[in-house]
Amino acid sequence: MSTITTADLDSALAGDPEALEVHLTLVERDISIDGHLVKIHCHCLSVDGNGRVQPDRLAEFMRNAVVDYAIPRSKIAEAKARDNKFNSTEAVGALVERAKRSFTDLSKTGEGGEMLLFLLAERFLQLPHILCKMDLKTDTRMHYHGADGVYAGMTNEGMLKLYWGESKIYSDATTAIRDCMNSLAPFLLESESEEAERERDLLLLSDKADLGNEGLVTALRKYFDKSSVMSKRVQYCGVTSVGFDAPFYPQDSAKAISDEIVLASRAGLAGWSNSIGNRLKQEKLDQMEIQVFCIPLPSAEGFRAAFLRAMGIK
Repeated sequence: MSTITTADLDSALAGDPEALEVHLTLVERDISIDGHLVKIHCHCLSVDGNGRVQPDRLAEFMRNAVVDYAIPRSKIAEAKARDNKFNSTEAVGALVERAKRSFTDLSKTGEGGEMLLFLLAERFLQLPHILCKMDLKTDTRMHYHGADGVYAGMTNEGMLKLYWGESKIYSDATTAIRDCMNSLAPFLLESESEEAERERDLLLLSDKADLGNEGLVTALRKYFDKSSVMSKRVQYCGVTSVGFDAPFYPQDSAKAISDEIVLASRAGLAGWSNSIGNRLKQEKLDQMEIQVFCIPLPSAEGFRAAFLRAMGIK
C-alpha cells in the first residue's frame, strides 16, 4: 500500500458521534467568511429534561474517552487482543489508569480544551487523530510542546491534508480567538526548514504516526519521510476550538430553555465570526483552510474545574 484513502482514515476513527450530541447542541455549521477559506461551527451546551445545563456531565463524557485520546491506537489494539485472549478487562483497565495519569493537575490546564477539540475533530468532522502526544509526555505537570493535536484528511486526488490543532478556553471570546490563531499561524505559514515550528511534530509523525493498522501506518509515514516523493503531497490546514464565557446561560437554579440558548448562540455567532475574520487577516491566515469550533460556555473556569474533578485530579 503506497497511498491512503478516505475510507482508510475513516476506519481509524474512534467513538460514537451521536454520544457527542447528548452533551453539545449544534447551533450552526460550515459558516464561511467572504475572502477566507475558514469554516466556522458553533456548539452550545445541551439542556437536559429538567432544564439544566450539565458541564459536569460533559466532563465525565470526556473522561470516558480518555484512552482514545491519550493512548496510541496500536497499544489499544494490543490491550484488547490480550483481554480477548484471557477473557478479561485487565489490559484495557491498565490503559485507563495510564491515560488518566498523563494529564496535568495544574489548575489553569488547557488539556480539557485540547481533549474537547479531539472529540469534535474526530466525531463531528471525521478527522482521525494521528499523533498521540500525551503518550510521549515525561512530566505530567508539563504540557507537551507543539500543536494541540494533529489530525488527517484526504482529498480525492490523494493529497494528505494535515490539520494542526489549537485550542483555547478563556473567559473572553476575543482573547481566545486572538491567542488561538496566533498560536496556529507558525504551523501553517513558516517556510519549510529545520527551524520551523512544525518541524518537531513532523519528525514525530515520521516515527510515531498511528492509525492502529500496520499497513496503513507504513503508508501514512511515507508522507512524512523527506526522502519519499509522497512528502510533496501534504497540505497544511488548521482545526481549532475556542471556548469562552457566555452570558445567556441561566444562573443558579433558573431553568434553561434549549431553544433560547441556541438562538442566543446564533445571535452571538455574528460577532464571534467577525472577530475570527479580523484575526485571520492579521495573522495572514485568510487563505489557509481552517476549521473553527466556537463553544460558548457558562464559565471557562467552571469547565476546567469540572474536567479536573471528572479526572479525579486535585
